[in-house]
Order: sequence, then C-alpha cells, then structure tokens
Amino acid sequence: MFSLCSGALSFSSPSSSIPVIANAMAAYASVRGVQCCDTRHTIKMSAEENSTPPEVLRRVLRIQALTLLWMSVEAGVSLGAAWTARSPALLAFGGDSAVELLSAAVVFRRFYAPSQREHGEERAGRIAGGLLFVLAAFVVTTSALTLLRHVEARPSTIGIAVLGLAAMIMPWLAAQKRRLSIWTGSAALRADAAESAVCGYLALIALAGVVANAVWRVSWADPVAALALLPLILREGWEAWKGKPCCR
Repeated sequence: MFSLCSGALSFSSPSSSIPVIANAMAAYASVRGVQCCDTRHTIKMSAEENSTPPEVLRRVLRIQALTLLWMSVEAGVSLGAAWTARSPALLAFGGDSAVELLSAAVVFRRFYAPSQREHGEERAGRIAGGLLFVLAAFVVTTSALTLLRHVEARPSTIGIAVLGLAAMIMPWLAAQKRRLSIWTGSAALRADAAESAVCGYLALIALAGVVANAVWRVSWADPVAALALLPLILREGWEAWKGKPCCR
C-alpha cells in the first residue's frame, strides 16, 4: 500500500495496516453494541414508564364515581319498586344493577390502587357471575309465579321513572367509558363499558313491560319482559365468570 504524506510518496506494508483496520472494526462494533443495548434499554424503560396520564386517570375516576353514585340509586330504587309492585321486570333490572355496581367498584379500585388489581378483578368477576346466575333463577321463579297468577304485578310509577332515566344515562356512561378504555388500554374498563351498554338495553326491555302493565293493565307483560331479560343476564353472568366483557 502507499500514501501521500507531506508531498512525498511513501509505501507501507499491507500487513502493518491490518491491525489498524481490525482495531477500528472492533471499536465500531463495540460502539454499535453499546448503542443497541442502550436503545433496547431505553425502549424497555419507556414501555415501563408509559402509564396513564394524570388527566385521563382523573377522568376515569370521575366517571366511575358517577357510575357508582347512579348505580346505587338505580339498584336501590328498582329493587324497592320491585318489592312494592311485585314486579319481576324491576326485580331483574334492579338485581342486575346491583351486580354491575360491584363491577364499577372493582374498576374504580383498579385505577385508584393499580398494584392490587389483578387478583381482585378475577375474584370479583366470579362473584358477579355467580350472583347473576342466582338472579336469573329468582327472575324465572318470580315470573312463573306471576304468569300462574299466584302473584300479581302492579303498576309502578317510580319504576317507570328510574327505568326511563337508566335508558338515557347508561348509554352515555357506556360511551364515555369506551372512549377512556381506548386511551388507557384497560380491558377492565372496556368490560365495564359493555356492561353499562347492556344495562341500557335491559332498561328499555323492562320499561316496555312495566309501561304496558301500567297503561293497558296487561299484567302478563311484566313477567314476559323479565323473561326477555334472561338471555342478556345469563350471557353477562357467563362472561363475567370467565373474566371477559359480554359485548365489544
């Protein structure tokens, strides 16, 4: 090999440049290795530190607090009206609302104390699923007694009011939770949004039966509406037992 140095042509042995090239390649490889290692470490740290933004977290807690407040009123009033009016439809709706209150509490706790969420969600899901199966059995029994004229369902103005409000409020809550579940990537919040949507459907079906009984004095409309709720209740219970949302 040869090179120009200070205007003079100088020759060097090829063997003398090999160690220099080897050292340069080793240094380059070492630098690249460090860079790759640093890159992987940075990506890993970024993934670990990528938590829910504080503003989004506050919105989740606010919407879940609102859900807890409304579901408490909805369940209490519905079950009270069901007892007073002997209404299977209100019993089915109020019982489902009470179980969904448990689900909303679990999601609230998941974002309020995230370190304790996994085991609590699984256990609460199984409890909720079991309670929904028990509720389905009560609905079938009460509906059968009403259809056989052993118990007569009476009109309930309070029941109609709470069902009408639920039919409007629950879809709105479901939309808010669905949007927040996309921002947070939370499967628990997505499942809770699905349950809120189902609650809206339940309210409409129950409302149809209760209104028919109140306006046209069709006593069998109430238990028939309650039985119409059973597929949704059973599906919701099965999905809660398995730990999956009933709707997507």
